[in-house]
Amino acid sequence: MKFSIHTLGCKVNQSESDLIEANLKRAGWSVSDLSEQPDYSIINTCTVTAKSDYQSRQLIRRALRAGSKVIVTGCYSQLRPEEIMAIDKNIEIVDSKNKLKIANMFLKNNEISKTNISDNRSRPYLKVQDGCNFSCSYCTVPSARGKSRSIEISEATKIAEEIDASGYKEIVLTGIHLGSYGHDLNPKTNLSKLLKSLLKNTKIPRFRLSSLEISEIDSELIELLKEERICKHLHLPLQSGDNSILRRMNRMYSVEDYLSVVEFIIKNIPDISIGTDIIVGFPGEGEREFKNTKDLIELIPLTYLHIFPFSKRPNTLASKMPEQITFSIKKKRVNELKNLNYKKKIAYMKSHIGKILDIIVEQKDMNKTTIGTSANYLKVKTVLNSYPVASLIRIRISNIEKDYLVGDPVEKL
Repeated sequence: MKFSIHTLGCKVNQSESDLIEANLKRAGWSVSDLSEQPDYSIINTCTVTAKSDYQSRQLIRRALRAGSKVIVTGCYSQLRPEEIMAIDKNIEIVDSKNKLKIANMFLKNNEISKTNISDNRSRPYLKVQDGCNFSCSYCTVPSARGKSRSIEISEATKIAEEIDASGYKEIVLTGIHLGSYGHDLNPKTNLSKLLKSLLKNTKIPRFRLSSLEISEIDSELIELLKEERICKHLHLPLQSGDNSILRRMNRMYSVEDYLSVVEFIIKNIPDISIGTDIIVGFPGEGEREFKNTKDLIELIPLTYLHIFPFSKRPNTLASKMPEQITFSIKKKRVNELKNLNYKKKIAYMKSHIGKILDIIVEQKDMNKTTIGTSANYLKVKTVLNSYPVASLIRIRISNIEKDYLVGDPVEKL
């Protein structure tokens, strides 16, 4: 049997798709492209923006045209299944809570492995948490994913040990709200205790954390980030640099809080890479509010921005707020922040010329070029390709080429 799997959205979605794919491949199924007319096509949808909804529908239609039996799951189909069924009544929708059981639909022994080892990923994800207890006024994720749920430290450690035994050099810890890890368990635990167990029980050279809220950064976690095996990289969503907009978003922190936490991090780990998310054109964001955001971004030593124009999500408070911003204004502001993002990213990249970075090899092309990711989340290119994918190598940085640092191998780790 042939199958294709297509994923939109966050790292959690990607992690779940990787698990479905890995289990089907273990059972002897072969993964293929839609052009090869697979027997089944699995679409793992996202609904974070209207564009995500559109892309999900587009993928579903492409899969139907390929003649596949189409299985749809994920946040978009969870919240608006009627829109999926309107495309074709023969589509099978799988509840998000049962997403990983998709493989069970085809496997005889009903034994689903939770070890995320994928041939197409050199830095596997380890999903340790799902769901969200927060209520941001623009977000539908809590409705689609439910309350926060964590796996036990022992289970996470066992999966990490299996990934370690397979020879991988980095694990990316992920969750819908990773910083809430362990708060729902009995007894309660937290992300720092999980990290300590992973460090103690595996030899994986690198662990990377996905997105965290600033309220989840404390002294214990900062001390752990000083460990050599924890990547010096944090993603801390800001969303807006204006306090009135943050209140409208129901973000539960102020600009001053955000600045204080970032200063605390930089003081303790000066070379860390910090990225953020920004929503542009939220209802009520006038020129003054946008300038406050832009000024704050200029001030903070961020290394990259993920910029999103505000997208009205059905049944959210923000979708019903007055003072909605026009598309043209949102587009203009997105472009302004993109220019600022480029300047900050290039400045951070230039600061690494002459330095040595360790990278996980992720791609090798026909021109004998190797591309990998550094611990501080920079893409690095080298002209030699004698190292296998997923290996860990050291590169001395000599130049910048577009969005890549360029250098030569120093030694294999």
